[in-house]
Amino acid sequence: MSEQQWFYCLKHHTVEGPDGCRAADRLGPYPDRETAARALEIARERTEAADRYDEEWRERGSTR
Repeated sequence: MSEQQWFYCLKHHTVEGPDGCRAADRLGPYPDRETAARALEIARERTEAADRYDEEWRERGSTR
């Protein structure tokens, strides 16, 4: 396994190494190119999971 880190560039919609675009324009780091290529899918999955958690929290109500 490589020590290389990979990023997904939101500006160019490409996978790039550490010498790519500025940090504000990319997602990562990811451990490999294949995972970086799935960056938008991963972000969507994480957002949906956080939204489900928030909804469950609202339904339970605050315990304070």
